[in-house]
Amino acid sequence: MAHTPTFSDRPRVLVVGGGYVGLYTAFKLQKKIAKSGGIVTLVDPLPYMTYQPFLPEVAGGNIEARHAVVSHRKHLKQTELIQGSVTAIDHENRKAVVAPADGGAPFELGYHDVVVAAGAITRTFPIKGLAESGIGLKSIEEAVALRNQVLSLIEKASTETDPAKRQRALTFVVVGGGFAGIETIAELEDMARDAVKLNDRVEQSELRFVLVEAMGRIMPEVTEAQAIWVVEHLRSRGVEVLLNTSLANAENNHLQLINMADKSPAGEFDVDTLIWCAGVMANPMVRSTDFPIEPRGRVSVNVNLQVSGEFGVIENAWAAGDVAAVPDVTGGLPDGTCVPNAQHALRQAKRLAANLWASRFNKPLKGYKHKNLGAVAGFGQWKGVAKIMGIQLQGPLAWVAHRGYHGLAMPTVERKYRVLTDWFVAMFAGRDLTQLENLADPRGSFAAAATPKPKPAAAAPAPAVEAAPAAAPVAEAPAAPAEAAPAEAEAKEEATASK
Repeated sequence: MAHTPTFSDRPRVLVVGGGYVGLYTAFKLQKKIAKSGGIVTLVDPLPYMTYQPFLPEVAGGNIEARHAVVSHRKHLKQTELIQGSVTAIDHENRKAVVAPADGGAPFELGYHDVVVAAGAITRTFPIKGLAESGIGLKSIEEAVALRNQVLSLIEKASTETDPAKRQRALTFVVVGGGFAGIETIAELEDMARDAVKLNDRVEQSELRFVLVEAMGRIMPEVTEAQAIWVVEHLRSRGVEVLLNTSLANAENNHLQLINMADKSPAGEFDVDTLIWCAGVMANPMVRSTDFPIEPRGRVSVNVNLQVSGEFGVIENAWAAGDVAAVPDVTGGLPDGTCVPNAQHALRQAKRLAANLWASRFNKPLKGYKHKNLGAVAGFGQWKGVAKIMGIQLQGPLAWVAHRGYHGLAMPTVERKYRVLTDWFVAMFAGRDLTQLENLADPRGSFAAAATPKPKPAAAAPAPAVEAAPAAAPVAEAPAAPAEAAPAEAEAKEEATASK
């Protein structure tokens, strides 16, 4: 008999998305809502929250992949968890449509309050071949795959005799010069050079790392002087930094670049590794709601993180993080909204949870206000750049600041401990340079062993030879040629007939 899942019929606070905002909102509200007779329900296709600032270090082998994610079940024990995606919201009727992650039939879920925290997805452009040739760095799975791919390609190239295929395997391209792109190419370059030191068949000079950025500068979050220093730093490590350059075509892993100034060709070459880090966009699921959406595709909210449109506040609807256009009262982007980063998302979640709870008792709500403290970035061991409260750092001090900030920002004490342990071990033992193979087909070797092997074809039987009549022993003679057999048989028949 099939088991039908049941969900609580208590008044529900529905949290759409389990990232920074979803995790912290549910964590802050679950006990309070439960004591008041309600329940917090979190819906996300993944069973964990990913701390995305650590993805470059996971790809670079400095942090164990599972330590960069936070389990929903372990830390949201009083929250109703549904592994799936909210595909539509009808707030007028307080209904949401949920599609289970296992492909089951979608179902409706009622709620009292809804928190839209669906986050962002990778932003791409209609470039031919990009979907087939590229990989992003937005998920823990992508980080693990990148780490294994880079290490495996170095090993593959070490036995490759075709110069073109060897160069293709040892060429790594990152598109996007923001924080994610810079940290990714720096960590992978650092890891690749450590790996080559252990392989005598590959020379350091054979590694080729290329950064492609369409704008005239990188990392808009830091000062122009620091951005110039980062470019010089990367180039001193052998990284090719191509500014004002864009990817035009990536079909069959053959990249064609163009100059953004005059649209002229800017080079072409083959690669096995194309990493896309050219920005993010709000989760498009919000377009399947009856909430007001601003021009950049985000949910419109007021300073209290309430969904709000031209007709005022929409009661019992909240949003924050990358999917929401949160006003920045301290002065931020030109459009006056908060930068979509972890620093804002973590703080917005706590403010949203406090305001939602206060609204239950008609208490005054407090607006979100946080001045960006700055930015930190790590470029591999003892290398980095930072701007903290106007103070500019680069090199080892910036690297320490980067690890200090993100170590503190990592959610939950348990995960902080695991990450700090990873860093401590790596300082003495070095980064982990072991690639894991066959993750895409883990059953391959077992299936091959368990598949019955066809029996070898039986050898053709030798032609029968008539026994010779008994005779006195004679010396063994060499075998007669095959052609002599018929003549010998005829002679025997004639002898028998004459008797």
